[in-house]
Order: sequence, then C-alpha cells, then structure tokens
Amino acid sequence: MTKHNPKTHHRRSIRLKEYDYSQEGFYFITICTHNHVCLFGKISDNKMVLNNAGKIAKEFWLDIPEHYPNTRLHEYVVMPNHVHGIIQIVNDVGVGVQDFEPLQQPKQNKYQKTIPRSIGSMVRGFKIGVTKWFRKNVRVQDFEPIPSVWQRNYYEHIIRNEQSYYKISEYIIKNPSHWLTDKYYEQDF
Repeated sequence: MTKHNPKTHHRRSIRLKEYDYSQEGFYFITICTHNHVCLFGKISDNKMVLNNAGKIAKEFWLDIPEHYPNTRLHEYVVMPNHVHGIIQIVNDVGVGVQDFEPLQQPKQNKYQKTIPRSIGSMVRGFKIGVTKWFRKNVRVQDFEPIPSVWQRNYYEHIIRNEQSYYKISEYIIKNPSHWLTDKYYEQDF
C-alpha cells in the first residue's frame, strides 16, 4: 500500500465551496460500491431483485430518518452496484419557494469537515452501517477480490426546483429498466 504523500496526492473536493450541506433542501445522492462490484443483487425483467446484502442496504437507507429526524426520504433505488436516492433536510426555518432553493451560507472554517446532520454525515453513517453488516455476514470469497464495500466519496446534486425534482425522481424510478445502458452497469456478476 502506498503511503499518503500530500505533495503528490492532491484530493480535490467535489462539493460546492462554502455551501452548508446541513441546510434545508432536497439532495440527489448516488453511492457506488468499490470498483462497481455488484453486491446487492441483480436486474431481472427490468426489476431490481435484492439479495440479502441489498435488502440490508435498503433497510439501512430507510432507517436514515431514525438517525437523522430532520430528514425525509423521497424516491430511492438500491441497484446491483449503487444506490440512488433523494434526501430532504427539513429544519425549523423554511427556505425558498416550496423549499427548493437552499440558501447559500458561508462556512465558519475553510476546511471541509463532516458537519453533524449534514448530507455528508448521513451518507457516512449509511456506508458504515452497511459495511459493518457486510463484513460480519457476507463471505468475502463470494465477491473476490473486494477490499472495500464502497468507493471513496459519493455523488450529490442539490435539487433547486420542482422540474429538476421530477426529472430526477423519474430517473430513479426508471433506473432498473435502463440497467443495460446505465453508466454503472457491469457485465454479469
């Protein structure tokens, strides 16, 4: 394993600078498995068929509001090698028209850290929970070679209006039927 060298390893954040990801709004999240290995089941007749690990990923996704009461889950899908979902953060103070326009707020420090009750902390908790279950319950030889369950980081998109919300919702709902053309598609598991 190569030791981290800050002079040669430059990790650039894909998050918006100075954006508070704990503020009210709608967020489209995609979390991929390490090397896009199909760990959660398969697509059959354009429908997702979850295996045990997929059922756990779904259960842990649905448990997010239990751990983060300031959230509401909207459309989601557990795919063979990734999870898509819309998470809404709700707080006491409303924002924008129909809660679609999150306010830009400067951060107190210049370094990105995991903020409590933020999208980052929710994704981190979800990934940790699934990883712990996976390591305890799944035989690694069934998925050789797999050094990790999840790829580093995740993709997020701030949903800013109703039109975008509906377009993303439709994408999530139809994702299993578009598996063969999905950018995360991996030939037979």
